[in-house]
Amino acid sequence: MAIKHDTGIATEIIHQFDSKPELLVQVLHAFVDRYGFVSEEAIRQIADELNLSRADVHGVVSFYHDFRTTPPGKHTVMICQAEACQAMGSRELTAHAERKLRIEMHNTSEDGNVSLEPVYCLGNCACSPAVMIDDKVHGRVDAGKLDKLIDACRGSNDE
Repeated sequence: MAIKHDTGIATEIIHQFDSKPELLVQVLHAFVDRYGFVSEEAIRQIADELNLSRADVHGVVSFYHDFRTTPPGKHTVMICQAEACQAMGSRELTAHAERKLRIEMHNTSEDGNVSLEPVYCLGNCACSPAVMIDDKVHGRVDAGKLDKLIDACRGSNDE
């Protein structure tokens, strides 16, 4: 079950940044650190307390890859989309992951276990294509290796 946005804690987060609208990105990062995502309710509250429009806040949330408006899965699978990894097959690996998880990038599997996200360089170019799962980088990942990593996240071996 997703963590519900607590307006009192949200106000504390916003006040940590002196309610300055120019610190919106930092406020949003603090929300993601606390809740894992920025809910629509949080966007309204942030906009109100920073004296910004909801469109302004939503625009920033949707622009940056670090922010999401839905709860993340228990595990996050990030597939590098940088040039070196693309040259070594990350596009095909991404398509394979989307088929296996039955979701597209920036989404979470129906069971809530796995979120699939792009990343734009893990600094592991010599071992392309690279994947990060829950802050652990894996190199030279092919479809078979990715299946095993995803299955470990799911706690099963189902397709």
